[in-house]
Amino acid sequence: MLQGFKDFLFRGNIVDLAVAVVIGTAFTALVASFTTAIIEPVLNSLGGKDAAKGLGFNIISGNDATYVDFALVINAIITFVITAAVVYFVFVVPSKKLMERLAAGKEEEPEGPSEDILLLREIRDALGGGAGLRGGTNTPPTV
Repeated sequence: MLQGFKDFLFRGNIVDLAVAVVIGTAFTALVASFTTAIIEPVLNSLGGKDAAKGLGFNIISGNDATYVDFALVINAIITFVITAAVVYFVFVVPSKKLMERLAAGKEEEPEGPSEDILLLREIRDALGGGAGLRGGTNTPPTV
């Protein structure tokens, strides 16, 4: 059981996964700061007369704890869409194309002899060079 865990750790997938998590975390922070610094002020300007709070409303007037912030939800959606788009177009699409190229380079082995091979064997046997005509031995005929 421990050997399997050791093989899992040193297989190389762990390192790839760790790099992906670190890059994903850094990119998410970048997109979040972009939406907070640029998109959120634009959304908050649509909030009407109380633009300091942004796009939203208080359920109970005067109670800030009951404020429903639509700008925050829209920012989260925008952050998710941007992150998902970058992951898809930067990682998923190129890896699919790479896998297709690698798969195209490998030709499938035929399961049995092709028709050409069978025809050549029949010709060989008909000319007397087949193993069946020499008593089953694979030695060439002596002259």
